[in-house]
Order: sequence, then C-alpha cells, then structure tokens
Amino acid sequence: MDLKIQDEIRTQLGYDIAMVLSPAEDIADALKRNYGLAAETLEGISSEGSTGASSLEISAEAVEDIEKLAGDASVIKLVNQIILEGWKKRSTDIHIEPYRGGVHLRYRIDGLLYDANVPPEIKNFLSAIISRIKIMSNLNIVERRLPQDGRAVVRIQEHMLDLRISTIPTPFGESLVIRLLPANMLFSLEKLGLPKKDLQTFEMLIQKPHGVIFVTGPTGSGKTTTLYTCLSRINTRDRKIITIEDPIEYEMSGITQIQVIPEIGLDFARGLRSILRHDPDVIMVGEVRDLETAEIAIRVALTGHLVFSTLHTNDAASGITRLIDIGLEPYLLSSSVEAFIAQRLIRVICSNCKYEDKSAPDELRLEIARESGLAVSEVKVYRGKGCASCNSTGFFGRTAIYEILLLDDEVRSLVVKKTPSHQIKKLAVSKGMRTLRQDGWQKVLSGITTPEEIMKVTSASQESTGEMSVGTGSEPASTIPDAFERRVFIRLDEKVDLRYKMLSLKEGQLRQSFNPEQLSASKNISAGGLVFIADEPLTVGSIVELKIELGPADSIECLAKVIRTEEKEPEKSYDIAVCFLDITSAQRQALSKHVEG
Repeated sequence: MDLKIQDEIRTQLGYDIAMVLSPAEDIADALKRNYGLAAETLEGISSEGSTGASSLEISAEAVEDIEKLAGDASVIKLVNQIILEGWKKRSTDIHIEPYRGGVHLRYRIDGLLYDANVPPEIKNFLSAIISRIKIMSNLNIVERRLPQDGRAVVRIQEHMLDLRISTIPTPFGESLVIRLLPANMLFSLEKLGLPKKDLQTFEMLIQKPHGVIFVTGPTGSGKTTTLYTCLSRINTRDRKIITIEDPIEYEMSGITQIQVIPEIGLDFARGLRSILRHDPDVIMVGEVRDLETAEIAIRVALTGHLVFSTLHTNDAASGITRLIDIGLEPYLLSSSVEAFIAQRLIRVICSNCKYEDKSAPDELRLEIARESGLAVSEVKVYRGKGCASCNSTGFFGRTAIYEILLLDDEVRSLVVKKTPSHQIKKLAVSKGMRTLRQDGWQKVLSGITTPEEIMKVTSASQESTGEMSVGTGSEPASTIPDAFERRVFIRLDEKVDLRYKMLSLKEGQLRQSFNPEQLSASKNISAGGLVFIADEPLTVGSIVELKIELGPADSIECLAKVIRTEEKEPEKSYDIAVCFLDITSAQRQALSKHVEG
C-alpha cells in the first residue's frame, strides 16, 4: 500500500491502477495462468546461461554435459513443478511432446487431455527435462533411438506416487509420458459406482470357490481397477492370491504379483503354468490375448481355482464370441466361466457447480424415458456450469457404468451351440440384465453425469434394448425385432376402444396437427404399449395422443410413440404399434391389472 510504489507503477505503465488485497496463492495462480507454468524457473535458468540444452540433437559424446545439466537444481525444480502441477490437477498422465519449433505439455484429467500453459522457452530445455526424468527412473540417457520404459517413486506432501515413465523417439526429439499412480490405493466395491443390485451380484461372484470372471472393455475403461477392487475384497490371510500382469499397476500387500517379461520368455501362458505350483486359491491374469492363455485359465478354473481376467470387447456378450473366435472350445467356456462384466468410465458432474438443465431437447428426454420406462415428466437432466474446483470443465472425477452377463443354464446352452452374441444378449436382457446404456441413463437420472457422456461411450445400435424396427411410414416394417419379443410386460390379445390424435414435434414443443381425433380399437395391449388398427399409415417416430377406454368409468390418457407401421393388404388397413411415453405409475398399474385380470 506504499503510495510511492503505486506512483512508480502508474508512471511505468501509463495507466491508472487500483489496489486490492489478494492471497499469495491467487497471485501465483495468476502468474501461472498468464505467463505459463514454471515461467519464473525457465527465466532463471536462461539468465544463468543454461543454454546448452537448446539443441534437440545431442550426441552420445555429450553424456557428461547432459547429466550435469539434468542434475542442475533449476532443471530439477522445473521437472518437480511439472509433476506437482499434474498431481494438483488430478491428472493421471503427463504428456511431453516435441514438434517442429515447439513442445506441448498436456495433462490427462478425467480421461481427456488438456493443454498446459507453458512458456515457449521450454522447447530449449526439452533434452534437459527428458534426461532428468530418465535419471529419476534409471533409464539410459544416451539411448534416444529406441523406446524405453521405467518407473520411479516420489513423495508429494504426505502422498507417495508411483511414476510409470515411457519414452518413444520422434523426428524432433523424444516424446515422454508419465503415468501418475498412487503407491497406496484404497479399493472399495462401494465406490465403483455399482447399483445396489449389481453390488450384490459382484459380492456373490467374487465369493465363488471356482470359475472364471472376465471384465471386458476397451483400453482405459477401468478394468484393472475393478479387478484390484475384487481382489482387495477377498484378500484375507487364509487365501493365497497370485497375479500375473503387464504391467503391475498397483502394489497390494498380501498378494503375490508377477510382472510379465516377454524378452526372457515370461509371458502370461508360461507364468500361469508356474503359478499352479504355488498352490494358489485365487489367480488374476492381466489379459487373455491368445488361445494358450485362455485354455490354461479355463482349465485352472476347472481344477477348483477362482480366476479373474480381462478381454477387449465392446460389450459383455461379445466376450463369448471373442473366446470362441480365438479357438476356445465352447464346452470349456460354458463349463467354467461364471460371468462377463462390461464397463466404461464416465465423468461425474462437479457437485459445486451442478444445476438442472431445463433446456434439454425433448427428443433426448423422450429417448431416456423410453429406455428407462419412465414418464417424460420424470426425466431431469443435470450439467455443470464450470468452476474453480473443476478447472471450468463442469466435471470432477469419474465413475463406471456396468453390464453384467451371468452364465446360467440357458445362456450356457446357447454358448455350446455357438449362438451369435446378439441373441445371447437378447436372452440376458429378457432375464433382467441391464445394458451399459440403460445403466448410464440411470446415472443421468440420478444427476451423476450428463447424457452426452453416456452417448459418447455407448452406442444405441449396439444396445438393442427394445426399439422397434426402423421404417419411414411409406413402406411397411413387416417384422418386430427379436428384442421387442422378450415381452417385458405381459401382452393381452383383446380389443379395447381407444381414440388417437396425431401430434407433431416442432421447435422442441409438442403441437397438435391438423389430423382430427380418430376412433379405433386395439388388437393387443400391455402396460408398455399396444397395437391398434388405423385407416392410414403413421410415420415411425411420430407422437400420438391416446385415450384408452378400459371400462365404463376407467380411461387412460397419455402420449405414445409410433414404433411400427404394418400394412394389412386385404383389409386396406394398418397395424400401428406404439409405446407409451408419459404414462404414470398408477396408470401402468391399472393397465397391468387389466391385462393380468
């Protein structure tokens, strides 16, 4: 608040200034935001004349200079700042990428990469940064032509971090990725994002005395974390648990962990054979990649062991097809595998800036309502505005959505017959299996995530949860897909008087069209939808207003969506199949009572 200093600043800047009080942390954040990460450190290195790292081409003869530069206190501070900033931002990976004329520094936060604001001068110190990190992870700082992998353990405050370092050569220098893993990870089934019913299913599966449990999904979908959580739950003194992994992600006390080393012939198959001589109760195989590993894992399960492993497939049912495709006999698969669990990771809405989005499109609400069996009025969509806690992204942390396919007698019989995966999935859905997208919609309705997150990691065509065949209205869709014939609701072939009125969807609002109200009768009816007779074809996807007369004093009014139009040639009429959209629970119960009575 010194007036002389204020006058000096006004003179130098040529502007009037206002004085405010600010915490030191806010000033540091502002400097980082406007001048870049570690700008002061880079300026200090440059002022000291540390320009020996300005060239990206350093020969093997310059090893001593590289080590001296990498060991310089300023360079150590720069690397520490990069790692510390990544830890503060909750990043799982730090990417240092050289390009022509520059270097990019990026952090992966909640599954997405974000650019870090760094000064352009950082390109002059790429070799020093890479060399310092190589020294930390005991890598060869001379070798710049081949990829290298290493690890290091660092302490940040009271936290221990396990760093996994990987380098690859590029035309403009080495590209480096650091994965940040907590050295002491606390695993809990309750924190995986499982619904209560699925949590009970998990508990039942991991307590089985033998069998194989496969977790499926693409790379980065959280399969390893799920497996570690299962092992942590059953890790007791009376069990011998051995894992074989590539790489070992987390160190777990009380569990024997083996690192795959292909260079010396220690692969999954060889390691698995040796594990059996150590009298294990539970075995985890990092990944089933080939027939040999699959057969050994299956036979191990048949001899009385519980085996956990992973597969790279899009959904749970596809895991069956994948194992048969690599050559595994269906009878072995059906007699040993207990379950396939598919999963995806989704971002969680930040709790500090969460709000209800009342402007969500009606089409989106209709889709969520239809696939969740709810009324449109019950669908609420939430989003995050973006705040300082979530780095203005609107998301903070991640959770998982699951699809659990249990192999009962019916599913096992289909496996032996080599039935296609989509038919197995159809049977599982009819028995109550919730698909990835359905589990995702439940998390949307609970306000955990946004619809866009679910649509990004799941595919509607992949789910086939009960949509009718696609048609244009001008040409008949002659058949109902198998998924609809699973009969979630009991269907009654009965004529019920009803009236219908066509509606149109314009600018997000339902509006009455010029079609007058029509009198008709249903061919069959259920608590989920009905089929009625019409004199004209109705466009698939259009909305109709229904008034259903169940009795003299009992009628139901609701909106419905046309999902099939089938022409009846001799009668010159059309069978119109619709599913209810905004029916209330009381109305659905009344329909169920009418159908069952």
